[in-house]
Amino acid sequence: MFGPDKLGFEMDFGYRGMAPMGDFCPFSASIPATKVELTVSCRNLLDRDTFSKSDPICVLYTQGIGNKEWREYGRTEVIDNTLNPDFVKKFIMDYFFEERQNLRFDLYDVDSKSPNLAKHDFLGQMFCTLGEIVGSQGSRLEKIVTGIPGKNCGTIIVIAEELSNCRDAVLMQFCANKLDKKDFFGKSDPFLVFFRSNEDGSFIICHKTEVVKNTLNPVWQAFKIPVRALCNGDFDRTIKVEVYDWDRDGSHDFIGEFTTSYRELSRGQSQFNVYEVINPKKKGKKKKYLNSGTVTLLSFLVETEVSFLDYIKGGTQINFTVAIDFTASNGNPAQPTSLHYMNPYQLNAYGMALKAVGEIIQDYDSDKMFPALGFGAKLPPDGRVCHEFALNGNPQNPYCNGIDGVMEAYYRSLKSVQLYGPTNFAPVINHVARYAASVKDSSQYFVLLIITDGVISDMAQTKEAIVNAAKLPMSIIIVGVGPAEFDAMIELDGDEVRLSSRGRYAERDIVQFVPFRDYIDRSGNHVLSMARLAKDVLAEIPDQFLLYMRSRGFKPFPAPPPYTPTGHLLQTQI
Repeated sequence: MFGPDKLGFEMDFGYRGMAPMGDFCPFSASIPATKVELTVSCRNLLDRDTFSKSDPICVLYTQGIGNKEWREYGRTEVIDNTLNPDFVKKFIMDYFFEERQNLRFDLYDVDSKSPNLAKHDFLGQMFCTLGEIVGSQGSRLEKIVTGIPGKNCGTIIVIAEELSNCRDAVLMQFCANKLDKKDFFGKSDPFLVFFRSNEDGSFIICHKTEVVKNTLNPVWQAFKIPVRALCNGDFDRTIKVEVYDWDRDGSHDFIGEFTTSYRELSRGQSQFNVYEVINPKKKGKKKKYLNSGTVTLLSFLVETEVSFLDYIKGGTQINFTVAIDFTASNGNPAQPTSLHYMNPYQLNAYGMALKAVGEIIQDYDSDKMFPALGFGAKLPPDGRVCHEFALNGNPQNPYCNGIDGVMEAYYRSLKSVQLYGPTNFAPVINHVARYAASVKDSSQYFVLLIITDGVISDMAQTKEAIVNAAKLPMSIIIVGVGPAEFDAMIELDGDEVRLSSRGRYAERDIVQFVPFRDYIDRSGNHVLSMARLAKDVLAEIPDQFLLYMRSRGFKPFPAPPPYTPTGHLLQTQI
């Protein structure tokens, strides 16, 4: 995932903060990208009271992935006698880029002290996704309140703010003095191990320094660690540091330990941050035992990592392009055995993959216009084979309106083109790369989704296209559908071995491959299949995005000034 740093999340096994976003299943127990705080305001709400104005409250619901059930997540306070409330109470949520997190905001006019919402007047509601709020300009979403036919229910404004303690990192350096000698023929080879304490008093490892060979007075290199990994945002939580003498066989000798806290360390280099290293066994045996040396903090510097959300908030657009495989190996679209079969009752694998990924990505693209390409078909009227054609039939303007527009163009193409071959990827990769190459700042990033059934015919050219694209603001998602062996795709997804072409290695890993068959839910629940698929194919995008922006030194554009409510400050609260 993305956020402060991978290390922080490796230490934070499965922590999910507040209420769960859906039914628990292993794939949903991932680590959140970050926490966001939602602030809600409304304007021109319905007036339900005869002698005064409404007394509004906002109730937030989240939706389970599998069963679509809405669950109450939290409520704001009630604000008396206003149609323009600015609620003080915030909703703090875990934010997952790769999930579609459906939200519902219900508004009521509170008429009594009863917590039962049915006893209060309904003022309307608003549906959105968390990605939609985050992806709006300045992470500020304004939408019309609906739900009461024939009535103008006003508007609701939701602002998302990333919680910064998730992404502070600390740069620290330590040295030690007069550590115990543990090696028979030489001095010690010391290293430090840092542990964070948990709520239950147990400890979990969060950092190891390098080993400094043959010295009792080591100076370790400075290291960076997310505050979240070190103390989970609790500045007074105990941090334990153990000092060891490294041994080749792994049986490292314990020299001693000391405890501190983030708050103590934050005082920086001072007499407070010189620690006696104590070995409890030695202390118990020797009356004159003082310590096993000292460890001193040399420097302490807090840095705030720029996050994916900072870029989105500053207006970075995620440009989504889809490329669909129209080769003959998919089978005749008129036959139920075809991967392109147009079943009137359910989506085929191509449609499912497209909808699953597209519905999440579209929240980050303001105009919701997506280029949609096909490859490997013979086109009318002359039957020429094309590996880069517009699904909407307009090569000058291949853009479709929203994911539904892409689906429509895909189905139309199936009726007009002839499935053929071979399976060439390089043309569609180079198509998107041409656009990505013209961007020289953090304003845009490109994501290409290729959905295919099989073996690549132009492997050498595809590798070269990917190695070239790795230098650009671009990521490639490949979803393999059908029963074929996808060995070549696994090679392109450079997780194990960095992809190379003609002796040149890709600057970074930009390809994520997943076989669709791994996501078919055995119970036939396609909603669950699509959620799982989207989760895995999008999981690497924020990291790939940040790696590109940081390597180029591209900073986020400043977010627009925060929205400040006016004229409604004199509100009483219950």
